[in-house]
Amino acid sequence: MLYTSLRVLFYLIFRVLFRLKVVGLEHIPPDRPVILCANHTSNLDPPLLGSPITDRRVHYMAKAELFDIPVLGKLLPKISAFPVKRGGVSKESIRLSLQLLSENSIIGIFPEGSRSNSGGMGKKGAASLAIKSGATVIPAAIVGGYKPFRRITLAYGKPVDLSEFADGGSEGLERATDKIMSVIRSMVKQYESK
Repeated sequence: MLYTSLRVLFYLIFRVLFRLKVVGLEHIPPDRPVILCANHTSNLDPPLLGSPITDRRVHYMAKAELFDIPVLGKLLPKISAFPVKRGGVSKESIRLSLQLLSENSIIGIFPEGSRSNSGGMGKKGAASLAIKSGATVIPAAIVGGYKPFRRITLAYGKPVDLSEFADGGSEGLERATDKIMSVIRSMVKQYESK
């Protein structure tokens, strides 16, 4: 209930305050596990990424430190966020992600890892989860700063096929990650020019 209420509230705020334009919702399959992979520009990106999706809940990885903040730490699990340790492999978060994907859930991931890495190298977690789970990877581009009454565009792209990298080991994961990041960057450029 809290997730749905906040999703609707954020969607209305984004529509009114930032003139949100949403493109490509039809690319998100209704009944398959999905990994949404987006560029990362602001702390507002997670609620933005999931707010237009009305029929399914989006789960997010959030840095573990946020769960130590008294009020926020109790709120995050209620809005489908779960902790991930930064700078290392968090086996618990990987296990939970794979479980969610096995239940046909949607996970939102920002492969750049942090806003300060915007446009930089992607981390291999999204590609690894996609290959292990068989989830559909949907790239997403967030374009436009969060400036009041200036348009922000959220574009969901066509699925990224990673099947060619399934047996490629670590090098395959790097190439799969590069492919995801390349598609996201192309989408950002495409919608920046509109």
